[in-house]
Amino acid sequence: MAETHVLFVEDDDVIREATQLALERDGFRVTAVPDGLSGLEAFRTNQPDIALLDVMLPGLDGVSLCRRIRDESTVPVIMLSARADSIDVVLGLEAGADDYVTKPFDGAVLVARIRAVLRRFGHAGGGSAGGGEPTERGILAFGDIEVDTEGMEVHRGGEHVALTPTEMRLLLEFSTAPGTVLSRDKLLERVWDYGWGGDTRVVDVHVQRLRTKIGQDRIETVRGFGYKLKA
Repeated sequence: MAETHVLFVEDDDVIREATQLALERDGFRVTAVPDGLSGLEAFRTNQPDIALLDVMLPGLDGVSLCRRIRDESTVPVIMLSARADSIDVVLGLEAGADDYVTKPFDGAVLVARIRAVLRRFGHAGGGSAGGGEPTERGILAFGDIEVDTEGMEVHRGGEHVALTPTEMRLLLEFSTAPGTVLSRDKLLERVWDYGWGGDTRVVDVHVQRLRTKIGQDRIETVRGFGYKLKA
């Protein structure tokens, strides 16, 4: 972890400085800036491994900054919000964030969430290759959807589909067991690496984002249980 570079965008001086010190003690290299525009510049200049963005930022708010980052990169993003309001959470996730943490947060919890995100981004291959109709080694086919489990690419109707690593891991989980219902808790455990209970809204928003890319009818909601990929 010593070489992991964190971009931290937070306008509160006390929180920014205290969190930077805590992260550096845990071996992270931190670039900390106080506003969204500086955050965008720092992101483009430093190319960090992960970005921590406060929702409420001057100049360019955290949600807009997340969208700008996502337009340019699949680098993992964690949103930080002083409130657990649904609108804050959903807006951040819909903008492309991979996770969120509610303030005030415990430093150890934040580090654990950062490491969980980095683990799954470093192992985007996730599940084992199975399910689906094999067309050639490492490729699963579901109608017009092809999932290359070795090259980590997805094609729909022959056209490349750009997925973030989190979306790719989610699709791989569905692809290993088409037609099988996967609960939100199970997806949190497998995709988000949560060994503890997490907010299932993270799953719901990412499933919706995945649907917009591979087809709304490809992933079915099984009310009261979870989701399944139509075989």
